[in-house]
Amino acid sequence: MFQGYSIINGESRKGSGATFHGVDPASGTRLDPAYHCTSLDDLALAAGLAQEASAVYGKLPGRERARFLRHIAAGIESIGAEIVDRAHKETALPEARLKGELARTVNQLRLFATVVEEGSWANARIDPAEPDRKPLPRADIRSLLRPIGPVAVFGSSNFPLAFSVAGGDTASAFAAGNPVIVKAHSAHPGTSELVGQAVSESVRACGLPAGTFALLFGTGAEIGTALVAHPAIKAVGFTGSLSAGKSLMRVAAARPEPIPCFMEMSSANPVFVLPEALRQRGAEIAKGLFGSFTLGVGQFCTKPGLVYLPRNADADAFVALLQTYVGQSSASPMLTQTICRNHHAGIAGRRAHERVKLLAEGAAHASVEGAYATPALFEVSGRALLDDPELALEIFGPSTLIIRYESEEEKLALGRALEGQLTATVHGTGADIAANAPLLAILERKAGRLIANGFPTGVEVCHAMVHGGPYPATSESRMTSVGTQAIYRFVRPVCFQEFPQDALPDELKDENPLGIWRLVNGEFTRAAVPSLAPAGAGKA
Repeated sequence: MFQGYSIINGESRKGSGATFHGVDPASGTRLDPAYHCTSLDDLALAAGLAQEASAVYGKLPGRERARFLRHIAAGIESIGAEIVDRAHKETALPEARLKGELARTVNQLRLFATVVEEGSWANARIDPAEPDRKPLPRADIRSLLRPIGPVAVFGSSNFPLAFSVAGGDTASAFAAGNPVIVKAHSAHPGTSELVGQAVSESVRACGLPAGTFALLFGTGAEIGTALVAHPAIKAVGFTGSLSAGKSLMRVAAARPEPIPCFMEMSSANPVFVLPEALRQRGAEIAKGLFGSFTLGVGQFCTKPGLVYLPRNADADAFVALLQTYVGQSSASPMLTQTICRNHHAGIAGRRAHERVKLLAEGAAHASVEGAYATPALFEVSGRALLDDPELALEIFGPSTLIIRYESEEEKLALGRALEGQLTATVHGTGADIAANAPLLAILERKAGRLIANGFPTGVEVCHAMVHGGPYPATSESRMTSVGTQAIYRFVRPVCFQEFPQDALPDELKDENPLGIWRLVNGEFTRAAVPSLAPAGAGKA
């Protein structure tokens, strides 16, 4: 099943002469086959085919897009065992975790299928003509959301399925009506190829243009940079490091036609444990916090990396429990050697800081071949963090930083000093929450998702979810990369003025043949436009 080639025009293409391998991060063992980097000529071919496919795929009815998404989901499930086996070898993630991630991947494909099949997501708006309006008549004006064009998607390192070849970016871009070109992550090429084969087969089985999907391989920045720079690409979906995200944003902005980039990049996910909750549930919260920041070896974009506590005896007991948990822990393999080296560098930086105290560290691993990281717990005063904000930067891996504040004023100052975050968590009783309204108001401006009495790791794929936040958490705080609202990243509004009925999209025709919810004269309705409605017809 493994070819080691890119998938372009519905077929495997060998690409350039440069090759690379997947690596088992637990042992450092190289995995076959060799993967051939995509050539720039093949990249240009894929982009041109995507541009051609856009004119056809973007016009497909919602039910046909839904059929395509469901076919992909079924295809992935049919080779689920092979995908999980290869992903486990390439990432060292537990098979149980990968099975859950595979289920999330196919479920979100099916969720987007239901959204586009129903059709109301297109935000159809109709303001019928008012020829007798005074002092000026109004023209017939109608609008809806249309596909933006071919989308470049970058697979992430930490979610080889749910944020990769057929993950949320791809699913939402397909749902919106856009061809997709995926740049596979070099850390799990075999997993990417298996899923890419399933997507490519669905393109063929559903009778879609071959350019609807392509999968590219490469190491370094050359292929990704060239993909974002190609004029056929109209938007970018990315999950990864701040440095890589910013680099691609610069490429997109420097194009003759700049394009939007939806980049998820960096978040430390602050947790505030308030006094009453600390006194009543300190032991429970400490246990949950340890599980959260070490989950997946700390390789979640929502890992809680900053924990804010008052300086009192209850907080001392809380920290002592965390020290015990961390001290009893041991090293585990991270996703790649590069990620592991970056984690060790971040930990070394904290160790060397004169105002940061190492509270506890787990047992190291004897192996020098694998990419192993050890849980670590650090502490710093609120004053020190305010003096050196770089201490609050994300360290990707199984560590967290305790911040002890001296007063309510210092706590609010620490909140105001936060950069943009994906999440912000508050543990508190009803009285705590009521007393901390100013803090909550600050956190609402800092994060895309606020959590009460829970932990940020674990992102539900649903209609209301927001997985986004102000920079540097993402490049676009008005959007989300998880949940059905993610579709709105890859569309643009188009207005039709005084168009004849037979030239309008079905979503905008008077009789509403799709039966969708529309905003007509400022009111939501499924009814036909009033001027053509049969006698006695009313709003649904």
